[in-house]
Amino acid sequence: MNTENKILSLAEARDLSGEWRGLGESIVLANGCFDILHVGHLRYLQAARALGSRLIVAVNDDESVRALKGPGRPILSAAERARLLAALRAVDAVVIFSTPTVTPLLEALRPAIHAKGTDYTRDSIPERAAAERLGIQGAIAGDPKHHATRELLAEIRRRGH
Repeated sequence: MNTENKILSLAEARDLSGEWRGLGESIVLANGCFDILHVGHLRYLQAARALGSRLIVAVNDDESVRALKGPGRPILSAAERARLLAALRAVDAVVIFSTPTVTPLLEALRPAIHAKGTDYTRDSIPERAAAERLGIQGAIAGDPKHHATRELLAEIRRRGH
């Protein structure tokens, strides 16, 4: 599947995840803003992929990134962030979402595992109750969070002055 074909609507991702489940594939859902892709994101996604045989990445749309991260964000549009994520070998599909949490995606896609980064604990995953209700395992993936887009942006600003 080429990069463009990996970027799916929720309905397309739902159908594809159903096909994969029918083939016995173990689906992992990872999500985030991914504004300026960095090594921490890469490690998170590689670790998430290692938890199953297929990885779907849900990326926050531009409006939800602004609400979460504040003025001046996102740096890259949702379409650009989705395309970068889709180019990664570990990623099988990308869905852009606008809801405050990925609960609607968990309900539609029914992954075996919902992977969050190491800035979460199993108890602090916002969608934990929904995942438990749906029989979806919560998992923490990636290396300790020593990388953050806000820190990268601060370093760029510091070096620019």
